Amino acid sequence: MGLTLPLSLLPHVADIEPFKGHGAYGPVYEPPIVGEPCLIDDERRMVRDDEGTEVVSDTTIFFRPGTRCPAGSRITAYGRQMIAITSFDRNGGRLPTPDHVEVVCR
Repeated sequence: MGLTLPLSLLPHVADIEPFKGHGAYGPVYEPPIVGEPCLIDDERRMVRDDEGTEVVSDTTIFFRPGTRCPAGSRITAYGRQMIAITSFDRNGGRLPTPDHVEVVCR
């Protein structure tokens, strides 16, 4: 089992509404996960979404392992709302690297 990103490195909190699908009136979300510890990094960079299209990400958020935040999820932090472009489960396996979930947002 790898290391887990320590809570001392997650000074922010975010509310996550996991994307469920599309309904007749637009996106449908699961009930919110409130107060999830995280690290928010505001940096603009090019990323690929789940369909392989290049898009601009303004923010990357790092969460504890096991955090559920699929593409299309709505994330609220610091009074602003973001949409998850994609997320990555960063698991080092037996390597001494901190396991975490990385979510890139627009």
